[in-house]
Amino acid sequence: MKELIDSIKAEIDIFTKNADAQLNKGNKAAGTRARKAALNLSKMMKEFRKVSVDASK
Repeated sequence: MKELIDSIKAEIDIFTKNADAQLNKGNKAAGTRARKAALNLSKMMKEFRKVSVDASK
């Protein structure tokens, strides 16, 4: 579970960096990377939910 949380933190950092680049600099490629990171985060959060529920049992 710790590995998954570390992966989520890293993906959040990637998303934040690229979303800021799109917003502040108008970097369209960074927007694409931010959207990809958002999709990856969504998948990771679903996995976290499964792991978290199993760990609490």
